[in-house]
Amino acid sequence: MTSLSAKIQDVFDEPACDKNRGKDAKARKEGCARPLTPGAAAGGCAFDGAKIVLQPITDVAHLVHAPLACEGNSWDNRGAASSGPTLWRTSFTTDLTELDVVMGQGERKLFKAIREIKETYAPPAVFVYSTCVTALIGDDIEAVCKRAAEKFGLAVVPINAPGLAGSKNLGNKLAAEALLDHVIGTVEPDDAGPYDINILGEFNLSGEFWLIKPLLDRLGIRVRACIPGDARYLDVASAHRARAAMVVCSTALINLARKMEQRWDIPFFEGSFYGISDTSEALRKIAELLVRKGADREILDRTETLIAEQEAIAWEKLEAYRRGLQGKRVLLNTGGVKSWSVVHALMEIGMEIVGTSVKKSTVEDKERIKQILKDDNHMFEQMAARDLYAMLSEGKADIMLSGGRTQFVALKAKTPWLDINQERQHPYAGYDGMVELVRQIDLAIHNPIWCQVRERAPWECKPDVKDELPSTKNDTATMRAVQEFAGATRAISAGVEEIR
Repeated sequence: MTSLSAKIQDVFDEPACDKNRGKDAKARKEGCARPLTPGAAAGGCAFDGAKIVLQPITDVAHLVHAPLACEGNSWDNRGAASSGPTLWRTSFTTDLTELDVVMGQGERKLFKAIREIKETYAPPAVFVYSTCVTALIGDDIEAVCKRAAEKFGLAVVPINAPGLAGSKNLGNKLAAEALLDHVIGTVEPDDAGPYDINILGEFNLSGEFWLIKPLLDRLGIRVRACIPGDARYLDVASAHRARAAMVVCSTALINLARKMEQRWDIPFFEGSFYGISDTSEALRKIAELLVRKGADREILDRTETLIAEQEAIAWEKLEAYRRGLQGKRVLLNTGGVKSWSVVHALMEIGMEIVGTSVKKSTVEDKERIKQILKDDNHMFEQMAARDLYAMLSEGKADIMLSGGRTQFVALKAKTPWLDINQERQHPYAGYDGMVELVRQIDLAIHNPIWCQVRERAPWECKPDVKDELPSTKNDTATMRAVQEFAGATRAISAGVEEIR
């Protein structure tokens, strides 16, 4: 665990991290040494975070060195999509048992598993994940991976990010460190060009990257590596020959971007493909960085032409929804880049933002929100479920955009809800993605089901007795009719008794 501790210390001493920059020199050297509180990893452990970052590399065999439950809990943990290989969707685990742990068979079983994967699937690489159990019993996965690579002639990459190391975000960064140590820079491409870029922190959720790539293709820009969305091992291994990079999710992979700039002089910027204006700005910055690195300046004019064309098409499509959504109030319970990029996107069509979560947002993210909203009162670090329910049940928002964990809060408050986190079924990136996002919001808000669920249930409705009673004017006649009916009933009963 000594090397792991040193790696964690290095990750938390990240110069590009906003939290680290805000510390004094002494605190910076200590890193983020505050111990975890019980339940702090409920949103995902370090192993989970590492698997999230690396599993979308589609042609790699991802082998989890652990009891079966670890792989079962992490399989397909994001809605990433692949345009080709499907090996990443096959679960591989050493399936350690109590006997393996007691008898010290973990390393032997790991080596055997790597050999079986090589013989059966012949992947370009095997990623081996350490977990809590194997870290606690002291299995040296780095030594096993090194020996297996020499024996079988393929890349075997140790991912030393056991769950007990910390939170999911730490796992993201440890996965990036593994790529830097064992993958990136190990393959020299023979087709490197002046228009090659990397996109970091893009997971291709619901195929979102496929809405962006055609735009870049039209500009003659090649994505050398998209890490990790729809990636291939050789693309990642040759990513060091890109000329520029864009970081989509800085909280996950800022250390990867900075160290690639430091080692291979690949300048980067943080941007977003959510919303029309942000997509256009991202394309402009990519073109500007490429020109700075030696590309022909004519790409700037081609970029502006493409932006003008795509914006005109998108705005024409959005006009159909503007009237129905103008002034509608939105509550965002998300974080990271979506905390400001989606805000900007929705305000472009006239919707009002009543609140946005900034729990996973960087200082730069928060500054962008302040500039967009002109008021930081709409920013909240974290909102308890009861507070979310109170806000929604009081009608302070017309719709909530969030992840699946809080969907039932909105449904209980009888408020429309839309998933914009990794479990979503629709792509929202780029110009076409923005149109799709607005279309889904419009469908959710104007769904007729909400009128029905907000009505009082029949058993909750107390009948108005006064309206059901006869009027005073007819009271005497009614009473006479009731008395006659009662008398007739008694006569019939008496006749029946005589017959008997």
